[in-house]
Amino acid sequence: MGFTGKAKNKVGQLAGATRKRLGGAINNERMRGEGATQQSDARARQAGEHLTDAGRDVKNAFTR
Repeated sequence: MGFTGKAKNKVGQLAGATRKRLGGAINNERMRGEGATQQSDARARQAGEHLTDAGRDVKNAFTR
């Protein structure tokens, strides 16, 4: 995926981490859980993009 997808994932990770910390600071378990979920979702999307990039690199290595 391109730069915009990777940037969106990084923003999602940072927003999730912020929400998680804010929820911990104000003792709001729901907000903390939502932040953790948002953060892990963004990490999973980023891992999927890394796999796609790696697959593309392998394909390109064999077509040269």
